[in-house]
Amino acid sequence: QVQLQESGPGLVKPSQTLSLTCTVSGGSITTSSYYWTWLRQPPGKGREWMVAVGSSGKKYYNPSFRSRTSISADTSRNQFTLQLTSVTPEDTAVYYCARRTEDPKYGFSYIPQYDIWGQGIQVTVSS
Repeated sequence: QVQLQESGPGLVKPSQTLSLTCTVSGGSITTSSYYWTWLRQPPGKGREWMVAVGSSGKKYYNPSFRSRTSISADTSRNQFTLQLTSVTPEDTAVYYCARRTEDPKYGFSYIPQYDIWGQGIQVTVSS
């Protein structure tokens, strides 16, 4: 079965760039009708989607993060990577990668549309 695993630093200093990678096993990120997404959950808040890449390579951005996020996909390694620039302590959160299934009725904010999740990685922004 498809599994996702996040990797990256657990501690980042303010103003630095956070880079997280999601490795997908048991399936290809080029399989059609899926969107490979980064989400996060700050302490005491709900999960929010940040950025996604479709199986065709098209990218989707949450406007709230558009100016600070980028996403790339490496099909040879079956990975996709998040970069979040100019981090502040407000970016402290558990970061998740997840697979979203295609359904035009729902947008990226509709959490039940995500069917497979990584375990999550705690990222703390602190000097």
